[in-house]
Amino acid sequence: MMIPPSIEQSTKEERRAYVLDEWKCLHNCELCGKCHVLKGQDVEVLYADYIEGLRSYMDVTIDIRNRSY
Repeated sequence: MMIPPSIEQSTKEERRAYVLDEWKCLHNCELCGKCHVLKGQDVEVLYADYIEGLRSYMDVTIDIRNRSY
């Protein structure tokens, strides 16, 4: 796992590319768990605040993991 690009030192396109790469489907649902974390939602929508440079990757990730729906 790479370190997410900092908001201050990256472009919107670099942050979007990072999110898409980190959350790409591995086609191994039993071992991966990414779909379970995302709960069927689009990763670009979930990480929109990070992609737009409004919140850190970690802050968004923590919110995603803590949601109950």
